[in-house]
Amino acid sequence: MAGEDEDDHGDDARRPRRRHYDDDVAFARDPATAAYYDRRAAEYDDWYEGTGLFASRSRPGWQQEVAEVVALVAGLAPARTLDVACGTAYLTRHLRGYVVALDQSPAMVAIAQRRLPDGLAVVGDGLAPPFADDAFDRVLTGHFYGHLPPDERGRFLAGARRVAAELVVIDTALRPGVPAEGYEERRLNDGSTHRIFKRYLEAPELAAELGGEVLYTGRWFVAARAVRPGPG
Repeated sequence: MAGEDEDDHGDDARRPRRRHYDDDVAFARDPATAAYYDRRAAEYDDWYEGTGLFASRSRPGWQQEVAEVVALVAGLAPARTLDVACGTAYLTRHLRGYVVALDQSPAMVAIAQRRLPDGLAVVGDGLAPPFADDAFDRVLTGHFYGHLPPDERGRFLAGARRVAAELVVIDTALRPGVPAEGYEERRLNDGSTHRIFKRYLEAPELAAELGGEVLYTGRWFVAARAVRPGPG
C-alpha cells in the first residue's frame, strides 16, 4: 500500500501544531484504506506523472523533484532490498541489486511484478514483514511512513530494523499552508471518495524519528536514512 500527497492547500495558511491522536487512528491495518489503494492501483502513477486528476494541479518544481528522487533511489549502492509498501514499483524499479517488493494490495503487487522482471513482488503486511531476521541489507519505503500513526509507526520501525540494518524512508514534505497531520479526503477517477490519514514531514524531523541522517530535502519530498548499529 503506497501512500501519496493529494493536498491542494494554498501556501498562505498558518501551519498548525501536531495534535494528539485518537485511539482509532489507523492506516496500514485499516480495511477501508486497503480497499482504497487496491482500487487506486491502475491510476496511482498519475500522482507522480501529473496526469489524470493531477493534470490541473499547480505543483511548481514537481517533475524536477520526482526526477531527483528517482536519481536518489537509483544512486543507492546495490543491495538486497525490501521495499515496504511498494505500490506500483514506480520507485522500486530503479533500485540496484536484488529487490523484493511488498505491498498489501494485490492489484499494486501485480503491477509491481511486471516492472521487476528480475525481482519479486509479494502481498504482505508492511508492519510485520514475513521474512527472517537480517534477510535483507536495506529496507526502503516511499510514501508509507508518513501515513502511520504512532502505534503503527513503531511497529513498522521494529519490523524494518529486524529484517535489515539499513532503512531509507522517502516521504512528502511539510510546506506552509499544509496541515502537519490529519485526515484527508481522496477521490478516485470513478468519483468515489475515501478518508485517509496523512502526516507531512520536515527532513530533520524525519531523520530524528529514524535516528539517522537527511538524504534529501525539497519542497515536495524529503528522505532520510538510518543504519542499525552493529554488535559491540
